[in-house]
Amino acid sequence: MKARTLLELVTLSTTLYTISKETQVLEKLGELGEKGKKKINSLVKERVYDDKGNEMEFVEKMLQKAKEAKEDLDIKITGLIEDFYEKINVAHVKQIEVLEQKLAEMNKSLVNSESRINQLEKNAV
Repeated sequence: MKARTLLELVTLSTTLYTISKETQVLEKLGELGEKGKKKINSLVKERVYDDKGNEMEFVEKMLQKAKEAKEDLDIKITGLIEDFYEKINVAHVKQIEVLEQKLAEMNKSLVNSESRINQLEKNAV
């Protein structure tokens, strides 16, 4: 009988623990929801004017904010991509162009060397 009671107590305590964790998650979601509401309300209350000086409507404000967010995201993504390329030492376009120039110079040098060899062979005969 004692083992059964102990088992029931352990089961009850684990159930209470999971319920408390779920309430913590729900509270955190509630806090995030409130923060989101505050941000949306501040966006709605904010007066934004276009280039002509006319007050923008809510949808236009949202589109403008989305455009700004997209630009910020593009900047961050560009920075991350540049960091990625630097970390894995991938040759950038500029480096490839420099290598192509060096290759062209070497080809010219090779052509000059071949012509000198041909000239030396003609003089030797």
